Amino acid sequence: MYLVSKIEDTVRIPPSRFEDPLQNVAVEILNENYVGKIDKKLGLMVTVNEIEELGTGKVIMGDGAAYHDVLFTALFFKPELHEIVEGEVIEITEFGAFIRIGPMDGLVHVSQVTDDYINYDGKRGALIGKESKKSLEEGNKVRARIVALSLKGKSSKETKIGLTMRQPGLGRMEWIDEEKNKKKPAKGKPTAKGKK
Repeated sequence: MYLVSKIEDTVRIPPSRFEDPLQNVAVEILNENYVGKIDKKLGLMVTVNEIEELGTGKVIMGDGAAYHDVLFTALFFKPELHEIVEGEVIEITEFGAFIRIGPMDGLVHVSQVTDDYINYDGKRGALIGKESKKSLEEGNKVRARIVALSLKGKSSKETKIGLTMRQPGLGRMEWIDEEKNKKKPAKGKPTAKGKK
């Protein structure tokens, strides 16, 4: 889930940037300081949207930089437990698949890919169902549910997101489409009740 929040802070503008447009410099510095950081309540900061208020700069003796109080809006990504997410497989390993969901990555353990027994094909870089022959490879688009979530730490590298694809309507997009098509009666053929 994405959300926008207002934040107050003080931004330090170095003397070398005094001739550049103040708003642009402030946004650039705020992005450098905040993007990729985690707030336990808000989630992962994705970007600074806009500066709403930029106070008059104050110079601190011995520093030379200008310090401006600032109020800005920022976009956050906050995954929620049990949320359905869509993403792309970015890496396949023996123990599962890493899925890029927005600005973060989650893991689908091999036991959570399908109901089928899964084999790892190292040459192909794929997870393959023993009976169904369904395969999961890098670049595949998938839909999954968040089943475990830990937003501890200060950056996205320290977060852990556990995913499952073993529920109806989840998995590789092609698998989902195949399931939908199986449930639809063919055009012009009688349905179970004998009606067209």
